[in-house]
Amino acid sequence: MSDFLTTAQYEAMARSLSFPTQAFIGGKFVPAASGKTMDTINPATGEKIAEVASCGVEDVNRAVAAARKSFERGVWAKMHPTERKKICLRFAELLEKNAVELAVLESVDSGKPIRECLMTDLPETIECLIWHAEIADKQYGGISPSGSGALGLIVKEPIGVVACVLPWNFPLMMVGWKLGPALAEGNSIILKPASVTPLTTLKLAEFAAAAGIPEGVLNIVPGPGALVGEALGLHPDVDVISFTGSTEVGRLFLRYSSESNLKRIVLELGGKSPFVVLDDVKDYTVAAQHAVQAAFWNMGENCTGNSRIILPNNRKAEFLEAMKKHLQGWKIGNPLDPANALGSMVSKSHFTTVMGYIEKGKAEGATAVVGGAPLGIGSGLFIPPTIFDGVLPTHTIANEEIFGPVTTLLGVNSNEEALRIANNTVYGLQATLFTDDITNGHLFAREMKAGTVSVNNFSEGDNTTPFGGYKLSGFGGKDKGRESHDQYLETKTIFINLNK
Repeated sequence: MSDFLTTAQYEAMARSLSFPTQAFIGGKFVPAASGKTMDTINPATGEKIAEVASCGVEDVNRAVAAARKSFERGVWAKMHPTERKKICLRFAELLEKNAVELAVLESVDSGKPIRECLMTDLPETIECLIWHAEIADKQYGGISPSGSGALGLIVKEPIGVVACVLPWNFPLMMVGWKLGPALAEGNSIILKPASVTPLTTLKLAEFAAAAGIPEGVLNIVPGPGALVGEALGLHPDVDVISFTGSTEVGRLFLRYSSESNLKRIVLELGGKSPFVVLDDVKDYTVAAQHAVQAAFWNMGENCTGNSRIILPNNRKAEFLEAMKKHLQGWKIGNPLDPANALGSMVSKSHFTTVMGYIEKGKAEGATAVVGGAPLGIGSGLFIPPTIFDGVLPTHTIANEEIFGPVTTLLGVNSNEEALRIANNTVYGLQATLFTDDITNGHLFAREMKAGTVSVNNFSEGDNTTPFGGYKLSGFGGKDKGRESHDQYLETKTIFINLNK
């Protein structure tokens, strides 16, 4: 996917895109029961792309009924695991064959740069689905040590109806993270895409049906979170909610569970991830390159965005210059131009939120030494990479999740102070640590309060590693890794008396 077409070719593809705009329930595309629609907008241009079904409680009820019916019939849950695997692999193969079209649709719907969609989002989504599909026929139960008089079988079974409530920053990738394990284990699923980025999720329904996923096993219900999300959270026939988004909304799902059927809740929430450079790092070239990636990848619309760069006071200027050098290759503009590494904010409201944090940073006494003002291009929702210096640990921009291309430089006088500031947050999703001393790498990584600690690189791990946070960054389970399958399974004990 690294061989890019021209901007004109991608723009021509964007004009000729074909995609569904209705909900997908029980194997069919259907309008919202109310007949309501919502506009989906290209955030880079401000132009309307389409009118998408705006679903509500009645549509959720229909989707849950379809999912429950398919689960109880066993058309997927009781299918031989190897057959499920084959169908899931065909699904991933169809995504691979249509990857360029999906990448263009993702770019147009979200403002993400086409190069990022082609090089990261699509390949990682496909690889994730394949990885989890391969586990489908490799799950083993167990036998308990219950002596000669009994046989204790420990059995794993699909849990039932799983609702996945998706974020707007990685629409396709988060489908892979959640749909992959839930589908492989035999569950029936309802996807609720974010209101501002529903198109690629709806497009997946066509490929799922073509791959052979039975009717009712995959349902997609677009619509406002306040209606669809709440209805799913309160529905007594939904067994699991898997949500990626804000901590505020995550708390609501826990409340919905307590008020309904105590459904299992899996939350991947916010972050304020630190990027710590210890005082033993001699050359800042590599660290600064990763700091730029950590802060500005996906326009900073990333829950693991490293928006707190913590490093020795006496070398801040050196690190800033190294970051500026790497930023020269990060062009911003038309997302369908493959030369651009940065696109627009996802929506006008989110643009306003990010700019509010930038102005707050200035008002509290910090200085935007890079960026700090929007660019007057396209729709006007383009914010360049912004770096603040003169930041105190008490400043708002050093504590709250900005979710935009904004990072801060925080100077310290010792490694111990760096660790203390890194952990002084209500979040704990991801942390990056740079050191030239592998012993320090081990010791400091163990002390960092985060679900993923990346040493001498910025990363979120890979498909083999579980992803989820400490503290207010996560609850109830993990995405990715074998561990992600557990939350979509029930564990049953079958205890057999062998005494005659």
